[in-house]
Amino acid sequence: MVRYLILALAVATSAAAQEDGGIALDLNRLDPVQDACRLTFVADNSLADLSALALETVLFDRDGRVAALTLFDFGDLPEGARRVRQFDVAGQDCAGIAQVLINGVASCAGAELEARDCAQALRVTGSVEDVEVLQ
Repeated sequence: MVRYLILALAVATSAAAQEDGGIALDLNRLDPVQDACRLTFVADNSLADLSALALETVLFDRDGRVAALTLFDFGDLPEGARRVRQFDVAGQDCAGIAQVLINGVASCAGAELEARDCAQALRVTGSVEDVEVLQ
């Protein structure tokens, strides 16, 4: 039941970001892969055509400590299109991740946009049970 509630919230947030001309970003999956954790994100962009988007991302462990600080390069995100991006974090156990914080927009490029425009338009959600996604 909780899983369906989380999924419904993610869909509602994505729809709201699209209506507002935003960028909806959902942490959709965590999967263990060869001494790494693969994070899968679904991005819905209705802000503008983006030729580049990179987000500073922090992973916290179950004790609230920083487990990893990294940049996730989402590449180009065409307006009106849904894109899936995957990132492997080496040496990270997926079961140990309690929170994912989008700490900031490292870069954002597209039709006269600045990083702060993307930061203001960004809406994040999480569909992974027991993992909180923050902004």
